[in-house]
Amino acid sequence: MAKLLLNLRYVPEDEAADVRDFLDAAGMEWYQTRPSPFGISHGGIWLRNNEDFAEAKRLMADYQRGRQARAREARERAEREGTTETFADIARADPVRLVMIVLAIIFLIGLMAVPGYMLSR
Repeated sequence: MAKLLLNLRYVPEDEAADVRDFLDAAGMEWYQTRPSPFGISHGGIWLRNNEDFAEAKRLMADYQRGRQARAREARERAEREGTTETFADIARADPVRLVMIVLAIIFLIGLMAVPGYMLSR
């Protein structure tokens, strides 16, 4: 019976490709399911043989440690070089979105305050 190794929800394509590559390199049989048309399932990478699951999990843990180290290094390099994205960069890039979010927050806070106001009258 097949076992799910990786749910592809919020997984970037480069990471999924790396996982497929290390499974192929290890000689493990796998298959990938596609996302559902209604967004209920986002697909996954499955192992065909249950016997491979423990080794695949170990390989996955090693891969994720390496990916985490590379991501941290890239973040630190961007911070040193001053190229990290700041709140001001986001606000300059899409000010309409920022204003809409602030208005939505104010509206929701007001909507939550209405029952308290009505009860205090």
